[in-house]
Amino acid sequence: MSYLEKLLDGVEVEWKPLGKVLVRTKGTSITAGQMKELHKNDAPLKIFAGGKTIAFFDYDDIPLKDINKEPSIIVKSRGVIEFEYYDKPFSHKNEMWSYHSTNENLSIKYVYHFLKIQEPYFRNIASRMQMPQISIPDTDKFNIPIPCPDNPKKSLEIQQKIVAILDTFMELSAELSAELSARNQQYSYYREQLLSFEEGEVDWKTLGDRDFFEITSGGTPATSIKEYWDGGSIPWLKSESCNNESVYSANNYITELGLKKSSAKLLNKDSTLMALVGATIFKTAYLEFQAATNQNIASIKSTNTSFVNDKYVFYYLTNQYEVFKSEMRNYGMLNLTTLRQFKIPVPSPEEQARIVSILDKFDTLTTSISEGLPKEIALRKRQYEYYREMLLAFPKDNLVA
Repeated sequence: MSYLEKLLDGVEVEWKPLGKVLVRTKGTSITAGQMKELHKNDAPLKIFAGGKTIAFFDYDDIPLKDINKEPSIIVKSRGVIEFEYYDKPFSHKNEMWSYHSTNENLSIKYVYHFLKIQEPYFRNIASRMQMPQISIPDTDKFNIPIPCPDNPKKSLEIQQKIVAILDTFMELSAELSAELSARNQQYSYYREQLLSFEEGEVDWKTLGDRDFFEITSGGTPATSIKEYWDGGSIPWLKSESCNNESVYSANNYITELGLKKSSAKLLNKDSTLMALVGATIFKTAYLEFQAATNQNIASIKSTNTSFVNDKYVFYYLTNQYEVFKSEMRNYGMLNLTTLRQFKIPVPSPEEQARIVSILDKFDTLTTSISEGLPKEIALRKRQYEYYREMLLAFPKDNLVA
């Protein structure tokens, strides 16, 4: 903190319009269809479109005048409103624009970090349009702070030190994200290996075998009757809760009367849930607490826990998500009759426990927001945002005319 205070102590700033201190560049005229057609995975030229849409082209695929080779800030101006920094050859659709610096005393990366703070401001402007969007004057006329305007050398030094601090946190987040991606791939590989069995290698049981499984669906208390909902303490889940991971909390609650007067049922902890309809159809959830669900969710629970491990059932059905999607792609919904016909392999209880132990470790590492890599990534992001605010919150009462 003392280093930061010393770095910014007594620093005056001059606020200048972005369009006056940076060079704005246009994009290239290209359609979404052309981006798909010309895309090559290993091509050297990156093309940006709205949101996260990108493609890679060869240099001959677009006019030379539309290729930008300067480190730049790309303005994503429609739909998703944000700024992106890129320092390799690129172009973008002509509905967007970008900025680069020709002033050796102005760091483009410094301006980028400052603009990232301002994204909520620009999104608010964009929200006034039916399709969220901003215009060139919105960014051209936007003022940015230039520290020590009368001492360009010191100004650049301050900018570079600010960039170095903030880049450190960005690099840490990027490294952790790359590690998470690698672990997710590893997780998928081992899950597939551990949960693949040949016919005859293990016993196979249908989910409708009541000696081993119980399958039920839920229900929805009448929303017009307040006594079923107001002051409720029983967690009640919708199919959106099924996202192929454990679920620890609910957004909705019903009363004891609501439970009694509807087809909703209080499900035990360790039940496996599967969405029967909607955007999350075939996705699962592992219930970490007692709860009820609506009618769009099936619940699968072992009736013989000495023979069938509930967490193993969850992992196996989660791993079958793509199979369900492929084999039942023409189904608008899944029903309990169909689900009961589905077979799962049941190895020995010891083997089930071993599989669950391995997959639990991967699951914690890759999905836990309290223990795993997602927690570390979130912490680094918060650190970056904290120091960015501190380093770039120049008071406008220090404005130099």
